[in-house]
Amino acid sequence: MSLVNFTAREITCKIVYYGPGRSGKTSNLQYIYSRVPEGRRGRMVSLATKGDRTLFFDFLPLELGTISGFATRFQLYTVPGQVYYNATRKLVLQGADGVVFVADSQARRFDDNLESLQNLQENLLGHGVDIRDLPIVYQYNKQDLPSDLILSPGELDDALNFRGVKSYGADCLSGNGVFETLRGISELVLKRLAAGSPVA
Repeated sequence: MSLVNFTAREITCKIVYYGPGRSGKTSNLQYIYSRVPEGRRGRMVSLATKGDRTLFFDFLPLELGTISGFATRFQLYTVPGQVYYNATRKLVLQGADGVVFVADSQARRFDDNLESLQNLQENLLGHGVDIRDLPIVYQYNKQDLPSDLILSPGELDDALNFRGVKSYGADCLSGNGVFETLRGISELVLKRLAAGSPVA
């Protein structure tokens, strides 16, 4: 749920990057952080472990203009991909205004993607949120790998994207699709926020 600070005239929205381990969630944030001017981003916090690159979360506030005279700021988080960190995943997901589901395009990781998507649905329900009511986009990362190793965006849409929401092919290391994904989820979150008119 977005936070509205009437004194500072600021709205803060939370976007969570969710997906299986090593699918590219942290790489997304690292790429965004490296390309956003210093004056428009905060400090990024990354806690890595031996088994997973992100144990808790990455935090990257981004200022993206104004709505009804309020400055809009996005906080970007990732969740740990490993299943045994589910309590942390659930905690980070709490209060999310939007979700980017980062799938690994490698065919051998298909079951991991499916398991993570089911886990996302379960954790949202644990917070009383129906995934159908939350802004979400899909990102199919690692599309730069040889075509015989990966599933195409169309194949991944058929298998994972039951709601037919926006999806983006990506290669987080080069940055292809990274900002397009961020723009896509940001627009959905802002549209929902404007429709609710909490600051009107």
